[in-house]
Amino acid sequence: MKKILVVLGLFLFVAGISAAQTLTGVTYYIAVKTVTLKASAGSFSANKGTLKYGDKVTVLKVDGKFAEVKSATNSSLTGWTATSNLTLKQVVSGTKSTASAKEVALAGKGFNQEVENKYKNQKNKKINYADVDKTEAITITENELKKFLEEGQLKMGGN
Repeated sequence: MKKILVVLGLFLFVAGISAAQTLTGVTYYIAVKTVTLKASAGSFSANKGTLKYGDKVTVLKVDGKFAEVKSATNSSLTGWTATSNLTLKQVVSGTKSTASAKEVALAGKGFNQEVENKYKNQKNKKINYADVDKTEAITITENELKKFLEEGQLKMGGN
C-alpha cells in the first residue's frame, strides 16, 4: 500500500510541475475588477502596478499559486499575482466584472451565490448569515494586517 501511495504522490508531483510549466508563455486575461501586481509572490512585497478586468497578460513564471505576468499593453509592467485572478477566456470588450478576487477564489472552490442561496433556503436555520455578512464587511488595511502578524510573530504570508 505504501508503494502505491508513494507512486501516486510522485505522479501528482510531476503532473503539478508539468501543469505549472504549461502556464508559462501563455496569454491570460485578468478575471477580477483590479489586480495589484507585486514585486514577488509574497503578500507584503512592494506594489509594482495595477491591471484591470480584461487586461491581457503573458505568464512569465509560476511559483505555487502565484504567477509572474507581463502586461500586453505595457511591456515594462510585470509583477506577481495569484493564479486565481487569471482566466484563459478572452474577456468581451465592454463587459464589466463585479467579482472581487476573493469571490473568484471562492467560486474556484465551488462556493458561489447559487450555493449560498441553497444553504440560506434550507430548513436548517442554524446558519446565521447576518453574522457572516457582518464579518465579511470588516476591512483592514495591509499595514494593519502586517502589524498584527509582526506583533503575533506570525509568518508574513510568502510561499
